[in-house]
Amino acid sequence: MSVTESDPVNEQYTDAYASTHGRFAVVPAAYVLLRRGDEVLLQLRRGTGYYDEHWAFGAAGHVEAGESLLAGAAREAAEELGVEVEAGALELLTLMHRTDGSGRPIEQRFDVFFAIDDWAGEPRLLETQKAAALEWFPIDALPEPVVPHELRVLEAMRDGHLEPVTLFGF
Repeated sequence: MSVTESDPVNEQYTDAYASTHGRFAVVPAAYVLLRRGDEVLLQLRRGTGYYDEHWAFGAAGHVEAGESLLAGAAREAAEELGVEVEAGALELLTLMHRTDGSGRPIEQRFDVFFAIDDWAGEPRLLETQKAAALEWFPIDALPEPVVPHELRVLEAMRDGHLEPVTLFGF
């Protein structure tokens, strides 16, 4: 085999290699912010055990195994808001590398924030066991409280200072 040829078998990590190099796991999540002019759609979390009674992006969740980031974002919008979004129409806002400093695998995160201005269907609250309200807010008049890492993105977006990569907890 030449140097330029590819051998798929030798390009995969073995289980033995992975077991000695798995210092931490990264949990990927996709966030979808529906925008309507200068307004954003937020949901009030309730019953989740994580930032309950805080406002959050309209749709968000973990990307499932074998699912692309864009497909995960579109799925979350459908599951949580009942709207269809074209994956290619999602606007990348920022990638957030986030931790709480505990070193626990679930707290090593890559959160990818998207916005979209065009979708099919009327947004409605579908996961009523996880959220109590769904409301539009002017970006200049956000409710309180907002989940802290999501507030960082909303404020930076509002102020025109949103970076491609955002760090939170470092």
